[in-house]
Amino acid sequence: MPRRFLLFFVALFICAAAAGCSGGEGRGADIDVDLTQLSATMVYAEVFNIMQNPYDYLGKTIKMSGPYYATYYEETEQYYHYVIIEDATACCQQGLEFIWNGDHEYPGDYPEINAKIMVSGKFDSYEELGKKYFYLSVDEVSLIN
Repeated sequence: MPRRFLLFFVALFICAAAAGCSGGEGRGADIDVDLTQLSATMVYAEVFNIMQNPYDYLGKTIKMSGPYYATYYEETEQYYHYVIIEDATACCQQGLEFIWNGDHEYPGDYPEINAKIMVSGKFDSYEELGKKYFYLSVDEVSLIN
């Protein structure tokens, strides 16, 4: 069993190293981490790394795609918007919050729940109710087939 954990962490390390080098060659010089170019397993591993080490990604431009999801939180009386990332077997999911810059109102301006979208933006943070949250600040939400 410990060998499996070692292999997982080696794979996670390789993923993190590869993502750190994803800024140039054919992927757009303005994208630091392009999750759309990775396999499902590698995307899930990289998003896991983002959630575990968010300060390493602050200010970086991240491009990602996946199903759209929104949820309403009564305490803040706001909707929160996410791109859902699944692992290769679709048994585990991780949502990465995004904030769409400009005047966009939910539900009219947003895609339908589970519509596949692509977003690209700067990874940033905000404080709310005494906690720090991390999100992707995006200028455009594109529907993809």
